[in-house]
Amino acid sequence: MGSVKDLKVIEKPTAKKLGVGRFVFSDRYSVFDWGEMPDLIEGKGKALCIISAFFFEKLEEKGIATHYRGLIKDNRSYRLEAIEGAANEMEIDLVRVIKPNFYGGKYNYGLFKEEHGNYLIPLEFIYRNVIVSESSFLRRVKKGEIDIAEFGLDDLEVGKKLKKPIFDVSTKLEEEDRYLNWGEAKEISALKDSEMAEIKRILSFLNVLIDKEVSNVGIENIDGKIELALDPQREFMVVDTLGTLDECRLLYNGLNLSKEVIRQYYLPSEWKKEVDRAKEEAKKRRIEDWKPLCKKTPEGLGKEFKEIISFMYQSAANEITKENFFDAPRLNGVMKRYEEYLDGI
Repeated sequence: MGSVKDLKVIEKPTAKKLGVGRFVFSDRYSVFDWGEMPDLIEGKGKALCIISAFFFEKLEEKGIATHYRGLIKDNRSYRLEAIEGAANEMEIDLVRVIKPNFYGGKYNYGLFKEEHGNYLIPLEFIYRNVIVSESSFLRRVKKGEIDIAEFGLDDLEVGKKLKKPIFDVSTKLEEEDRYLNWGEAKEISALKDSEMAEIKRILSFLNVLIDKEVSNVGIENIDGKIELALDPQREFMVVDTLGTLDECRLLYNGLNLSKEVIRQYYLPSEWKKEVDRAKEEAKKRRIEDWKPLCKKTPEGLGKEFKEIISFMYQSAANEITKENFFDAPRLNGVMKRYEEYLDGI
């Protein structure tokens, strides 16, 4: 299915009926749209599965529809409180994934105007509580691609909590995610004004929920993304995964506690420079797939760094769920070790 998890299809969805599937979370990781990277991070898959199940079950308690059906272990379905040990498999309701057509250097979303329901909305919805220095939002502001006034901001203080969260949106099913304004998002998804308003309500609710749960254990919720689908009755449901270190940018005592840590590791590399060059060349040549244009491949993570990241995922899962699913050090100790690692670079 993807670079970090696989999909088992048990029953295929149709235009009028949900299917059944299972996510199998792997220890693979991906950064900068590359796909599968050269090595594995032990425990990462199970940590993502457990954290996401935790938040899906919280949403169910609040009456928010999701595609979550339960965790799978030994081919049996469990709720989080009943499972023994961590699992890396999750059963879900399946919707259709309808991909936009690509021709003439552009994506065409016209087919969504003909659909009623039971499909993945081809967008990612993003909340931002703080604009940090490495944020794509700040990068777009500096390039003049967006005006902060469009987001209700008079000024922008980097690293300071916003008076109220801002909501952003990007494409989901393109070769490289592309940010949109909300008018463009409405147009390509063929959603109604009332549905766009409901999406923002759900996004706001999820932001508050995630913020509450992680702040209880000393973690700061900086920003995050969610995905939504329409069920056969054209009602919203939260899908994919949420609240994890891959979906959210989190901080612990001012240190990154998310996939951003891995992005920062690769940022100075020659491979990352070549990725940026290849993406620019693909845009100029109006080519969808930029990877064949990239002349370098990424190297694996260093041994010590990889062990720290492994513990980050596992310790964060223990802290957020308040259960000991993993035999890992306390998060405070892991983050101190990470700080020492950074000081030694």
